[in-house]
Amino acid sequence: MNKELDIEFRKAYEIASKMSEKLPQDVMLKFYAYYKQATNGDNTPYHLNSGVRDAFKLNAWMQLRGVSCGEAKKKYIELVKKHTK
Repeated sequence: MNKELDIEFRKAYEIASKMSEKLPQDVMLKFYAYYKQATNGDNTPYHLNSGVRDAFKLNAWMQLRGVSCGEAKKKYIELVKKHTK
């Protein structure tokens, strides 16, 4: 496990959590999907009982199936840097 990457990922998450800027929904879905892939790996199907919003979130995450946790962390960090300049 790459400790430096983990530290940078946690810092990026803290920055993203404090963002006040309203971002487009597609960007927010990318944040969600990369975070979930980075922290949970490939998803497992589950019943959606919260409607369309959860379906979009699950779909965004499913598109990252097979992406390693490390690569997802890198992409999440890049996304944070891109949207916090």
